[in-house]
Amino acid sequence: MAIRVILAEDNLLVREGVRRLLETRRDAAIDVVATCGYLESLLASVETLEPDVMVTDIRMPPTFTDEGLQIAAQLRMTHPQIGVVLLSQFDAPVYARALLEEGSAGRAYLLKERVSEPEQLVGAIREVARGGSIIDPKVVETLVAALGDLARMGGDALTPTADQQASSARMSEPLTDRELEVLALVAEGASNQEIARKLVVTLATVKTHINHIFGKLDAESRVQVVARARKLGLLQP
Repeated sequence: MAIRVILAEDNLLVREGVRRLLETRRDAAIDVVATCGYLESLLASVETLEPDVMVTDIRMPPTFTDEGLQIAAQLRMTHPQIGVVLLSQFDAPVYARALLEEGSAGRAYLLKERVSEPEQLVGAIREVARGGSIIDPKVVETLVAALGDLARMGGDALTPTADQQASSARMSEPLTDRELEVLALVAEGASNQEIARKLVVTLATVKTHINHIFGKLDAESRVQVVARARKLGLLQP
């Protein structure tokens, strides 16, 4: 029986390329039942078609931040039987950690470069369809290195002060008060779930704040974002 897949990617050429790749592999037994370019159409397709697996880019319209992560978290609650393969051009550990925070079952995180290796993508779809999990080897390497650096770094961050907020003026775009609060908790080693509980906000909101912080500090990992924030004086040394 074919695995029913919904494919979400805002770039038309990439979307059609992946669709054809999946549909033309006779040994794959994969049926692409819908393709979507926007978050709204993806949500509607999931509700209508109830696929076995959703393959989605991590960043989708309308905000191009973490729509893929948001819908993966939503499906964990509303459609736990649907597997999710998240495609990303980023090997930043924060994205993989966010995807797996609610559990690894039925979740895969692959770099987009794997699309050129059909067996990798097809294997990930099959794995999440049966409740398994796959993380791109390159992301695993980065994650292990980042966790090791974080453990060696140690130390606690204090609540951001007015002086720390003033220092953010040296950035191209300053952090908001809420982003500074999130940054302090990240420096303490808090997970996204812990941050959401402490600030009484949704997990999706926390992920959006973290993505904005990463972008403003031009960082690719939590270790890097904390180091750069301290260099800018946004955190206590």
